[in-house]
Amino acid sequence: MTATLNLDEVAFDDVTGTVVVVAQDAATGRVLMVAHADREALARTIETGEMHYRSRRRGLWRKGETSGNVQKVVSLSLDCDGDTVLARVVPAGPACHTGQVSCFPYSAQPGAWAALADIIRTRKTQTDNGSYTKALLTDRNLRLKKIGEEAAEFVTACADSDARRAAEEAADLIYHMAVALEAVDTSINAVALVLLKRSPNGTGLL
Repeated sequence: MTATLNLDEVAFDDVTGTVVVVAQDAATGRVLMVAHADREALARTIETGEMHYRSRRRGLWRKGETSGNVQKVVSLSLDCDGDTVLARVVPAGPACHTGQVSCFPYSAQPGAWAALADIIRTRKTQTDNGSYTKALLTDRNLRLKKIGEEAAEFVTACADSDARRAAEEAADLIYHMAVALEAVDTSINAVALVLLKRSPNGTGLL
């Protein structure tokens, strides 16, 4: 996916020559970090497909140059005033220097898919705590059986044109699919990335 941005439309600060850049995980919607970029940094970002920033301390720098935690660009867009860039990215690792996924607390950034994936991943690492999720993770036949059952109930709800029930059954199906994905060492976040890659313009819409 090739990200483009008309740099002539960017309202760079008159003093610093930079613009605020908000980096967002394209798969989960989670805000990863906030930094600054000047025209050169944005031009390098567009040219290479990887996020570049500008700071007084480091000058022009490529995210992940030393850590390997690069940020592949999916899209770049301006806000209504043109003075903030939203960069939707695919991160190769943590965005924060502390080793955390994001520079912001997870609790401040609710997102249904990302939150679900995080909860399931946590259950997987815990000892048997009696939770239904843990039971599914440890019983292959049970989780595969439940996917079949939930899929059938979803199909029935759609056939009946029952909107409320269809949404509820879809939620059940997605939950069980998310557990099955975690059981094979992937997640619904990876599914989001697959959909993004299938998009011709990086919007995630096929």
